Amino acid sequence: MDVAEVPVGVDDPLNAAILRVSEDRVSGFVRDPFGAIALASGVDVETVMGRIKAMLKAGTIRRVRQTLLATNLAHGALVAWQIAPERLDAAFDFMFREDPFSGHVVVRTADPATPGSRYRLWTTLKVPQGYSLEKHAEHLRAAVGAERFQLMPAKRLFALGVGHVRRRALEPGSRSEQLADVLDTRIVELSAAEWHVLAALKREFAVDELERDLWRRRAAEANVSLERFYAVAESLHARGVIGRFSTFLEHVKATAGNQPVTRYNALFHWQVAPGREIAAGREVGRHHIMTHAYWREGGPEFRSVNVMGVAHGLDKALLLAHKAAIDQHLSEAGIEIGYTNVFWGGRSEIKPSEISPLAFAEFYRLRGVDPEELRA
Repeated sequence: MDVAEVPVGVDDPLNAAILRVSEDRVSGFVRDPFGAIALASGVDVETVMGRIKAMLKAGTIRRVRQTLLATNLAHGALVAWQIAPERLDAAFDFMFREDPFSGHVVVRTADPATPGSRYRLWTTLKVPQGYSLEKHAEHLRAAVGAERFQLMPAKRLFALGVGHVRRRALEPGSRSEQLADVLDTRIVELSAAEWHVLAALKREFAVDELERDLWRRRAAEANVSLERFYAVAESLHARGVIGRFSTFLEHVKATAGNQPVTRYNALFHWQVAPGREIAAGREVGRHHIMTHAYWREGGPEFRSVNVMGVAHGLDKALLLAHKAAIDQHLSEAGIEIGYTNVFWGGRSEIKPSEISPLAFAEFYRLRGVDPEELRA
């Protein structure tokens, strides 16, 4: 069947079976990711590849790439920006289009009486090893005319995996039998040769690059043998810096057949007693609805919230029911919630954050700034 004739909607049964695996179930570095998707989905590998190609070409899948655990490769934070309403759209565009180190860019709203509700623009931000996160954020603040910003680095991660299709039918309270794992955020230092391989490894794939022998051309791009490429990638996996092989869907934008994958993006905030952050995060992270869960310090601006998480869905009331089930579960686990809130996402764009030190230095040189001034 010609690619143009292949169904590309997320509700097609074969596509749904593939996406339930390919979004976030192929963990770490895998030599044959399409074979792994086929095995786990029960769909033959040729069909898997044909459907993923067709969905990528149609825009249902927005990118295919090997993800990294960038929290272990670069200093990062969730950033809330307070900015005048008339500057909000321009600031959004700048963060998305002009700053390669900003990843998720989201306009969020909360009840006007909510602590922190004046912070409408939320981004994730990474800066490469050796450079200052705060100095780069100050550069962005000046560039977009923000009044202030709040940096919230992740101290621990408890959930990280965006699988929209497999989460559609979840009942509120659905959770794993086990507590969520605790992922550290310590920085892993790489050699220049490892960074070179990593740059080829993480670059997203074009449609015509999707083939069964997926990594051969990437090894050539890195100017190393395929076996050397495998050895470096598997070493990086063992050192905890490789995320997953993933097909990313559009979040809110309609895809083929005018089908939105999600409509609502909720950032949940919880404030628990100091010392209970990891216990609370492991309970939150075991709930299947959570795409992200982490320990971050919101500070006084956000009433000292310290556990946060993100959930997506097509129905706002259902997301709130998931939130209520998590709240109840925390209470049953003996974890008292001092304060909680929801920040709802509106306009959003997502791109991988650049983490290369060479790219960071070049970014500032092109703007007439000595990158040494941005050193930590």
